[in-house]
Amino acid sequence: MKIQAYLAFKGNCQEALNFYSNLFDAQVINRITYEDKKMDVPASYRKNLQHAELKGKGIHFMAYDASPDTPLNHGNQVHMSIDCDNLSQSETVFDSLSSDGIVHHDFREREWGHYGRCTDKFGISWMVNFTE
Repeated sequence: MKIQAYLAFKGNCQEALNFYSNLFDAQVINRITYEDKKMDVPASYRKNLQHAELKGKGIHFMAYDASPDTPLNHGNQVHMSIDCDNLSQSETVFDSLSSDGIVHHDFREREWGHYGRCTDKFGISWMVNFTE
C-alpha cells in the first residue's frame, strides 16, 4: 500500500505545478487533462488537469483541477490518496474510512480502475484507488 497527498486546485493546477517544479527541482509527470474524458465538464475546462504528479528527489505528490461544480475551500484542498495492492484491500480500506463519515464518490470501477472518495469521521479527505 502507498499513501500520499493529492492537492486540489480551482483551475490553476498547471501554474502551481510549474511553480513547485522550479522551486523543488522536480518534474511534472503523468499529466492528464479532461480533454478526452467522458465527464460533465465545460468545454472551457477541458484543457485543465484531471491528474498530474510532481516528482523529484525527496518529493512526490499528486495534483488536479477539481471540476467546476466541486466546491473548494481552505481545508479540502488536500486529500490523502491510497493506492492499494488488491481489490479486496481497497474495498476494506474504503469501507473503514467512510464508516461514520461522508461518501463523496462510491467505491466502484472507473475508466482507470477502482476508485472512491470520502471524508472520514475526523474530517480528513481520502481517495482510495486500485489499478490492476
